[in-house]
Amino acid sequence: MGYGVGIFGASGYTGGELVRLVDGHPEFRVEVLAGSTSAGLALRDVHPQLSGGDRRLLAMEQAAEHNIDLAILALPHGASAPLAMNLLDRGIPVVDLGSDFRMDTPDRYLEAYGSEHAYPDQLGEWAFGLPELFEESIVGADRVAVPGCYPTSAILALRPLLAAGLVTPKPITIDSMSGASGGGRSAKPNLTFGSIDEGVTAYGVLTHRHRPEIEQGLVVGSQEPTVVFTPHLVPMQRGILSTCHAPMASSGTSAGDLREVLEASYGKSPFVEVIDRPPQTRWVIGSNRCLLWVGVDPRTGTALVLSALDNLIKGAAGQGVQCANLMLGLPETAGLELNGWMP
Repeated sequence: MGYGVGIFGASGYTGGELVRLVDGHPEFRVEVLAGSTSAGLALRDVHPQLSGGDRRLLAMEQAAEHNIDLAILALPHGASAPLAMNLLDRGIPVVDLGSDFRMDTPDRYLEAYGSEHAYPDQLGEWAFGLPELFEESIVGADRVAVPGCYPTSAILALRPLLAAGLVTPKPITIDSMSGASGGGRSAKPNLTFGSIDEGVTAYGVLTHRHRPEIEQGLVVGSQEPTVVFTPHLVPMQRGILSTCHAPMASSGTSAGDLREVLEASYGKSPFVEVIDRPPQTRWVIGSNRCLLWVGVDPRTGTALVLSALDNLIKGAAGQGVQCANLMLGLPETAGLELNGWMP
């Protein structure tokens, strides 16, 4: 009974969270697990924190031959595209947590990644997997590209305000802080304990590939936003806090006006909440929630929106399951946590 799910890229941090969420889902079951360098290993070898550790990870090609009802891909940039197209050709719906199909045009993809896309005709054909803002395109879709963790935090914070005409799209400044798990599980010198402990590092300054994706998600009508985006690595395991600055369209706009728009936009959304104090990442860890707080600096005429989420859940695996639920006609909350972990 239920839907058999294939998880491709199961050995990474996001892959492990996908296994945990699918195992606990009332309508999903893990049908097949796949990895590249981890092929042949037992689940306990890569995720000892999970039950069912005797399950084996198959090679990608072998796993792709299985009969499954849904595929969720948690793969590095460039690895999703050929696998996804093969699965779609077999009639298997795909949720891609990677970056291969998020962009809407070949030009935007080229700007973000510096290369031509292998399937340029597919750009713009995938639903953008941010359910709170693009649910209509996700329901019943057979292909969904889940946005990155940084874009999720920024787009949720700003798009309703732009759509209401309360802030202007140029220039927008976004400073984001992320835990080390956002860099993936592979061994990297800049992610060792000695490199990140007791320090904060800006990276991808002026060149980060999520900036074009953020701008794409903030397009309202014919207005193209201009975004300055600076991500920072901070010494914690997981979580994202984005501080978003946008010029107000009118000096008479109050924080209450901004909050009213955000509350109206997300009033029926189970996973996004507008709160009355600046959020902390600790409050969302382990949950699929995004917490927003909005204020106004009248001295500079700037709207300030703070956005907190768990990069591995609402920023990746949880949002992927949320999209899968909508694709298959299930309640979007199925198998997902509303409560975080404290302490």
